[in-house]
Amino acid sequence: MFKKGEYVVCGNNGICKVTDVTTLNMSGAPKDRLYYILKPVYAESSTVYIPVDNHKVAIRPALTEKETHELIAKIPSLDLVWIENDKQRELTYKECLKENSCEEYIRIIKTLYLRKQDRLAKGQKIIGLDERYLKQAEDLLYGELAVALGIEKQGVQAYITEEIEKLTANK
Repeated sequence: MFKKGEYVVCGNNGICKVTDVTTLNMSGAPKDRLYYILKPVYAESSTVYIPVDNHKVAIRPALTEKETHELIAKIPSLDLVWIENDKQRELTYKECLKENSCEEYIRIIKTLYLRKQDRLAKGQKIIGLDERYLKQAEDLLYGELAVALGIEKQGVQAYITEEIEKLTANK
């Protein structure tokens, strides 16, 4: 069970802070059921209520700083998720996002970043579907890593690039 003050990742809400673990005094809510009260870090006006015994919404502990550095070191070895068929590709992206895993977010970002560079080199625009999933994966990943590293969300991409360059230069 998560404790008040901890950071968690809650499905598509991204990185959230547990502000309380309590019963709800709302009509329709069972009086004996415990809920996590979550505040999404990057949607401050939102509040998320998740039953502690929830089995539908993916909720996990946020990465620590150490786990974040280990994850960044793995980025060059993570596989791409490219699939030619648009419908199958979208289903695959949805499944990757549903995993609620930073590794899956990175696989999407890596794949779509390379595809974007390839299309731009050919004078083509990025496909709307790709752009949407790229932004969603970046928002989820960069938000969590920013909290773990204690930096601004906008600086995460540059931080990752710098760390990977250091790692590859040392090989």
